[in-house]
Amino acid sequence: MEDQDQEWVAGKHSILEALRAGRTINKIWVAEGAQKHLTGPILTEAKKQGIVVQFVDKRKLDQMVPDVQHQGVVAQAAPYAYVGVEELLAKAADKGEPPFLLILDEIEDPHNLGSILRTAECTGAHGVIIPKRRSAAVTATVSKTSAGAVEYVPVARVTNLAQCIEELKEAGVWVVGTDVDTKDEMYGNGGNVLTGPVAIVIGNENKGMGRLIREKCDVLLKLPMTGRLNSLNASVAAGVVMYEVLRRRRAEG
Repeated sequence: MEDQDQEWVAGKHSILEALRAGRTINKIWVAEGAQKHLTGPILTEAKKQGIVVQFVDKRKLDQMVPDVQHQGVVAQAAPYAYVGVEELLAKAADKGEPPFLLILDEIEDPHNLGSILRTAECTGAHGVIIPKRRSAAVTATVSKTSAGAVEYVPVARVTNLAQCIEELKEAGVWVVGTDVDTKDEMYGNGGNVLTGPVAIVIGNENKGMGRLIREKCDVLLKLPMTGRLNSLNASVAAGVVMYEVLRRRRAEG
């Protein structure tokens, strides 16, 4: 249902955060008989901003966003505004912090992207970089899964991930790949790099990082595995790494 000129945002938290973040909302649809605690805050905010609200049969919302649990509220918004990589670095500079970025090498599941954005917001990451091809884009499903975090964590979408990594290196950012087949553990001395300017690469859900991207990394680290399975869900692995970055940076004060 998404085209170039419009985008659907669904669910209470996603729509509220979009409204509060100043995103351009064209119209909001509310299911007749939807629970007041879900729709009330949205109706109040919409009235304040003069946004048109239409009450419709719930089935219409099911057709608008067939794959999303919309909680009885759907909004039509201006397309998601991606940013440039330089804006992510500028955000870190504005905060007086060493850059902390995530590079997602072909993460395909929108739920994984949404979860990663949510954790990125919680851990103070300055932004997320995704490739234009073979990657989940920011959609209603991503927005819903991120619980509104998508409005606060900037996402840069680049044509060439390898070239982007080179540019980050030139800007003094260390590129750290996560790989189960490497020798250095994240919790060892190899993880010391995480306190400086860093971009963490999270590979595809099934294939991991691409060969070229792996070769471009300055450092490869693995998460210690004590179980029988040697791989974590991509968004869980990303979350563990992000919290290790936060832990080490806090320890440094």
